[in-house]
Amino acid sequence: MKFKFIVLFLMCLALNILSAQEVKFPVVTIADSLKTNANAVLRWSELNIDILSQRKMVIKSKRVVTVLNEAGVGALDAYTHYDKSTSISSIQAIIVDAAGNEQKKFKRKDFKDHSAVDGGTLFSDNRVLYLEYTPINYPFTMIFECETETSTTAFIPQWFPMPDYLLSVEKSVLNVTFPNNLGFKKKESNFPNNIIQKNLDTATQLSYTASNLVAMKQEDYSPYFYDILPRVIMGLESFHLEGVDGNAKTWEDFGKWYSGKILSGTIDLPPTTVSKIKELVGTEQDPIKKARIVYDFVQQKVRYISIQVGIGGWKPMLASDVDRLGYGDCKALTNYTQALLKALEVPSYYTILYGDRKRINIDADFVSMQGNHIILMIPVGDHYTWLECTSQTDPFGYQADFTDDRDVLIIKPEGGQIVHTKIYAANENSQLSKGSYTIAANGDFSGEIQIVSQGTQYGDKEKVEHMLPDQKEKYYKEFWDEINNLKIDKIAHENNKQEIRFTQNAKLSATKYGTFTADKMMVTVNAFNRFSGGIKRIRNRKTPFEIARGFYDEDEIIIHLPSDFVLEFIPPAFESKTKFGTYSISLVKKEAHTLIYKRVLLVNTGKYTNKEYDEYRLFMDQVSQNDNTKIVLTKTL
Repeated sequence: MKFKFIVLFLMCLALNILSAQEVKFPVVTIADSLKTNANAVLRWSELNIDILSQRKMVIKSKRVVTVLNEAGVGALDAYTHYDKSTSISSIQAIIVDAAGNEQKKFKRKDFKDHSAVDGGTLFSDNRVLYLEYTPINYPFTMIFECETETSTTAFIPQWFPMPDYLLSVEKSVLNVTFPNNLGFKKKESNFPNNIIQKNLDTATQLSYTASNLVAMKQEDYSPYFYDILPRVIMGLESFHLEGVDGNAKTWEDFGKWYSGKILSGTIDLPPTTVSKIKELVGTEQDPIKKARIVYDFVQQKVRYISIQVGIGGWKPMLASDVDRLGYGDCKALTNYTQALLKALEVPSYYTILYGDRKRINIDADFVSMQGNHIILMIPVGDHYTWLECTSQTDPFGYQADFTDDRDVLIIKPEGGQIVHTKIYAANENSQLSKGSYTIAANGDFSGEIQIVSQGTQYGDKEKVEHMLPDQKEKYYKEFWDEINNLKIDKIAHENNKQEIRFTQNAKLSATKYGTFTADKMMVTVNAFNRFSGGIKRIRNRKTPFEIARGFYDEDEIIIHLPSDFVLEFIPPAFESKTKFGTYSISLVKKEAHTLIYKRVLLVNTGKYTNKEYDEYRLFMDQVSQNDNTKIVLTKTL
């Protein structure tokens, strides 16, 4: 009996050891095709969304990610947000090695619990639970599981079976259950053939499975990944948000609800502030001039705290609290600006959109909670002025790069409306340069230049105004990095916010700009605005390409040559006209030792097929080659 007991004990011990050392997701089982171009592989992703009622949604997620190298760590996404309407039921993570053996287990107490917002006590309920893990070896695998429960059903998570570039997917599953009386709806985008399977699509259930998605490279000039990678967006006609039930089948319905239930009661200001803003405006009657005064007042008085829409709630904090505390997020500062304008009887509208350097539209065909940013719109007749209320430096009405050229939702008491923000035409994004330079007999360079920038190029340049002296010097040496041995002798700026025009005046010098071969000196004509980077060659390009924002450069430079040299070679004029833009240069001899160099480059905004990419690359190669042309001087006897 004693022998049998020992055998039984050893068997149980062995089973326990085997169980503890269960092999999970060994790297060797990943297909070679899924490792190509991948920094990480999503082994298993399961998103289960259970909409139990208009006021209750449970979200369970499981992600198994094998990280192949250091660049793949960002694919782990081991975090979740929570607030007063969202609770975390469970959360854990397990690390396994390349062979699939468990190395470490993290429970909820091991996750960092941090405020989602720094510096704002009114947002103390908005928190993020995240795992701070530093890998020792690669590859490794993380198994992350999380369950949350929320009363907010206005915003249903989107499903991205392939959530990023350079990430392969073995299997990704979406399961959704919902009551049949809430008006559940969905929209599929960018679904490739035979890769994503729809398992269920009934009055109360929806299910998809995606398998063996090969990692994609993010090719230069690719459109935003929303326009390329597959996704499913979902929504309800009957939903709940910020303690309020809503029902909306149209954007008009949605706008009425948002205005009446979410924005209502947030716009009152202290009488002293109303009196102050009226005193600042005085007898001015023009609504835009009034708005300029208000915008300047807001920029001087309050600071911006970065909180994405949906984190920190959807209802803006009270305008009176912003006035008292002097800070707020995009919702709060937009609402505060609107309150000040209302006090002056200037109409304006809270506007929901996607703020990003990439242009992302509110999906006009899918009525649902969308967007990540808020701005303000002021209508005057048929013209709209858009205000970015989070910036303390932007000129009034300026929105290039972040909120321009996209469909947005304006919220009016009478209903919501999809409109399009300002489009900056290529020739509006201008840089006009005038200057001169002198080449000495030893090849040394001295010159001066004035650069006037507008449109998106204004936004690229005006940041220099706020730099420290050492930062400015670094910026200009990178800006003119084609001039070796560069010395910045003098820099001056003029920021005309009324005209939204930034002017830079510079005096420069450099040694050995001209290069010598025997008695000949070669000088690159274009000293100030040379395109020399080239466009990367991409063989077998997969994705279409986009020139998101065109631009216009015009240069006129006077060149003074040394008197003891004569011109031996001057490059001929060149002009190229394509669907992507136009380019021309000319070099005219004005006097024996004076040349006038003119250059014009216009690059058009546009979307093009992958097959057209090489044509664009060749066009820009022509620009680069001609920007680097040289004159040849011969020393006189």
